[in-house]
Amino acid sequence: MRVRRFALFAALLALAAPLAAKDGLGVFDAWGAFRDPKVPRCYAIAAAQGSSGQYEAYADVGTWPRRDVRGQVHFRLSRELAERARITLTVGGQRFSLTGGGADAWAVDKRMDAAIVAAMRSAQTMSVSATGRTGRRFTDRYTLAGAATAMDAATVGCARVR
Repeated sequence: MRVRRFALFAALLALAAPLAAKDGLGVFDAWGAFRDPKVPRCYAIAAAQGSSGQYEAYADVGTWPRRDVRGQVHFRLSRELAERARITLTVGGQRFSLTGGGADAWAVDKRMDAAIVAAMRSAQTMSVSATGRTGRRFTDRYTLAGAATAMDAATVGCARVR
């Protein structure tokens, strides 16, 4: 169990490296929480399950206290999006139409961010589906085991930053 947990932490840290993570706040099942005091920002992050594509797909929920941004949802998709592609996030039984470009997707506004985070707290899985640049549909899938705890750890990790 310890070896598996360390391997998961190493994988999450590798995903977080491009995001310039500095401090690990913990690994909670499939999700990790990190703090970057230079920005400052904190975020929960998870790798897509069995993702194979152009990019390492991941989902993150970030907090930037000095920008008054909390619970901002972001997805790095496994493939480059087709022009004007429809991006659909499914969390449990709820569906959300995301916005995006390149290989990234986001909620359209703060209200949608809050609704997605709330749905993530009570669901077991989520997936993001879109059409890639090649014209083929793809889906990146995530388990939400540990997501709520990782999001809470990220929020607490930046709670004292002003």
